[in-house]
Amino acid sequence: ISTCFAKKKKTLSLADHFIHGCEGAENSEKRFKLCQDLWDQIKTDTEVLQDELNRNILDSLLDFTRKCSSTRQHSDWASQMRASEIPTAALVLGVNVPDHDMTFQSLSDLLQQSVTPYVASVQAKECGGKGLRGSVLERLMGTVVTVDDEEEEEAEQTSAQHHKSVHCSLSTLCDWYNTKTKKSNTGTPGKKRSSPVRDGPQQPPVVIIFKDLEAFNPRVLQDFILICSRYIERLPLMFIFGIATSPSTIQHLLPHSVSSLLCIELFQSLSCTQHLATVIDKLILTKQFPFKLNGKVMQVLISIFLYHDFSVRKFIKGIQLALLEHFHSQPLSVLCCKKKEALLNVMQLDHLDLERIRHLLSFKRYVEKQEPREQVDLLTDDTHLKEVCQKLIKDLHKYHKNYYPILRCLHTLTSSLPRYPLGKQIRELHLICLEKNVWESEDYQSAMKLLKMLAKDELIALLQRCAEILQPAKSKKIKSALVQLEDMLTKFKQLDTAEPPPTVEDSITSPLKHLQKKTDLAQLQKTLLEMNESRRAKKLSPFEVLRNEALEFIDSLVNHLSPPESQVLNEVCYYTSSATVRRHLNATPRTSIQAALNSPFYYLQNDRLKTEDGTVSNAAPDICIVYKLHLECGRLITFTTGWNLFSSARFIRAVSELEFLGFIKSTKQKTDHVARLTWGGC
Repeated sequence: ISTCFAKKKKTLSLADHFIHGCEGAENSEKRFKLCQDLWDQIKTDTEVLQDELNRNILDSLLDFTRKCSSTRQHSDWASQMRASEIPTAALVLGVNVPDHDMTFQSLSDLLQQSVTPYVASVQAKECGGKGLRGSVLERLMGTVVTVDDEEEEEAEQTSAQHHKSVHCSLSTLCDWYNTKTKKSNTGTPGKKRSSPVRDGPQQPPVVIIFKDLEAFNPRVLQDFILICSRYIERLPLMFIFGIATSPSTIQHLLPHSVSSLLCIELFQSLSCTQHLATVIDKLILTKQFPFKLNGKVMQVLISIFLYHDFSVRKFIKGIQLALLEHFHSQPLSVLCCKKKEALLNVMQLDHLDLERIRHLLSFKRYVEKQEPREQVDLLTDDTHLKEVCQKLIKDLHKYHKNYYPILRCLHTLTSSLPRYPLGKQIRELHLICLEKNVWESEDYQSAMKLLKMLAKDELIALLQRCAEILQPAKSKKIKSALVQLEDMLTKFKQLDTAEPPPTVEDSITSPLKHLQKKTDLAQLQKTLLEMNESRRAKKLSPFEVLRNEALEFIDSLVNHLSPPESQVLNEVCYYTSSATVRRHLNATPRTSIQAALNSPFYYLQNDRLKTEDGTVSNAAPDICIVYKLHLECGRLITFTTGWNLFSSARFIRAVSELEFLGFIKSTKQKTDHVARLTWGGC
C-alpha cells in the first residue's frame, strides 16, 4: 500500500491534452507545435501592441507624478497653495472594464520603477472587510492592519490583536513612511543602490490607484479623502482615479466641499474601438499571420465586442480559441504555416491526409474544372496531387499578399465618402469582402459614383495615399499596379500646366442663344432635349478622361478581393465554426442549465447517464428527474407522482433546487402545486 501511495500521479502536459481526442492523431504533435508557435506570436504581438498604445497616456501620468512631487519642494506661494491639495489624476479608460487591469498593472509597474516604490491599487470589491483605509495600508505597508477610527470618532476597543498587526490609521502610515524614507536617504556608506528610484525626489509620493471609481461607496470615498487631506503636509499623497464612463462621475460622487480638496487633472486613454482597430490591423489584416477567420467567425467576435463588453482582451481570447479549435479539429491545419514550411509539409502528407484534401469542397470544385485526364490523376495519383497542392499553396499565399494592400487602398478611397457606402472602419469592408464579391454590390457602385464627384485635389490626395500603401508590398502584381498608379499621379499633376478646357457654362448657354425671348413649352422642351444630347456628346475634359482611367484602374485592383471560399485549399487556413466560438465566448446561463438538466451526460460524461430515446436515466441526479416532470406539465405543476420516485426529503430538496434556479415558484392557489416561471421571472 505504501508503494502505491508513494507513486506520483502522472501530470499531463499541454501537448498530451491537445493530442487527446485530436482529429487526425498521426500529425497531431506537429500541429500542436504550429499552434503553440502561433499562440506565442499572438501573445507577444499583443503585449507589444498594448505597450505602444498605452505609452502616451502612461508617460503623461508619469510626468504628472514627477511634477507633483517637485511642486511640494518649492517654496513659492503658488506651489504652497497647490501643495495643500491632493494631486489627482482622473484617468478615463472607457467602458471596456475587462481591459483595465492590464493598463493599471503597467501603470503600477512603471511608477514603482521610475517614480516611487509606494504604490497601492484598490478595487471597490476588495474594501469590504477592513474598509478602504485598511486595504490601502495593507498594500502599502505589506502587513495586517486592524481597524482604528482615531481620525473620526473613538470606537470601541477591540480584543488583543495579532502581534504583527498595526493600527489602521493615517498617522501610522505617516510614521511608517518617515521611517522608510529616512532609511532610504541615509543608506549604507559605500553601498550603491541599484533601484531606479534613487535619482527621484527626496520624498517620493504615495500613490493610491482607485481602479473602479464608479463602484466605490460615495460616503466611504468622501470620508477617506477628508481624512487624507488632514495629513497632506506630512504625507505626499497622490490619487489616480480610474473612470469607466465620464469625468462628470467625480462631480456625482463627491460634493464640492470634498472635490475642492483635490487638484484634478484629466487624462483620456485611447478608445476601445481604436484599440480594436489596431488589434485587427496587426493580427488579422496581415499576411504574416497564416491563421485566418472566415466572415461568420469575425462577425461573432465583433458582435460580442460591440454589443456585450467592448473588451479587446476578450476579442483576442476569441482569436486564440479559434486558433486552438482549428488546429485541434482540422488535420490539414498542418499546412497552416509559413509558405516554405507548408511546402515541405505537403510532401510529408500520407495517403489519409491526401484523401482528406480530395474531400475538401474547394478542391472538389477545382477538380471539376479540370480536363478528364487531369481529374483522374488528381483523384488517383498521390505524387501528382502533392505537386498540385504545392502550386495551390503558393497561390493561396499569393492571394493574401495581394488581398490586404488592395483592401487598405479601397478603404482609403471610400472611408471618407458621404454616408460611408462601404463602411467607416476597415473591419466593415473586410467583412463585406469575406462574404461576397464586393465589386458586384450596390454599395460599391454607389462608392464609385461618389468618387467621380471628387475634386481633382481630393482625388490626387487619395491616390497618393494608395501609392504609399502599395509601396512596401513585394508582390509582382502590386509592384506593377504601383507603377501604373505613379504614372497616373504624374499625369494628374501635369494637368495644371495644360490648356484649360472650355467652361461648362459656355457649353450649356450656347444653345439658349437661339431661343426667342417669348417661346412656347414645346419649343423649350425641344431645346432642353438638344442641350441634354449635346452634354452627352460633349468631349470629355483631360481631367475627366484621367479620372475615368483611375476608376477603371481601381476596378481592376478590386477584382483581387474575391472571398477566401473561392480559393482552393482555403480550409487549411480559415476557421469557420462560428457556432463553437459563440458557444464558448457568449454562453447563456439558461441554455447551459437546460442542457445539463436535460442531458446530464453532456457535462458529467458518465456512461450510466447515457440515453438514446430522450429520457432521463434512473441514475441521473434528482433535480434532472424533477426537471423532466416539470416539462410535462402546464402552468400549474403537481409533483404527486414524484413522491413515488424518491424519499420525501430527496424530493423536497430537488424541488427547492429547481425553484432556486428560477424554473418554478410556490403558489397559493393549490398547496401541492407549484407555478411555472419564465426565465428571469419572479
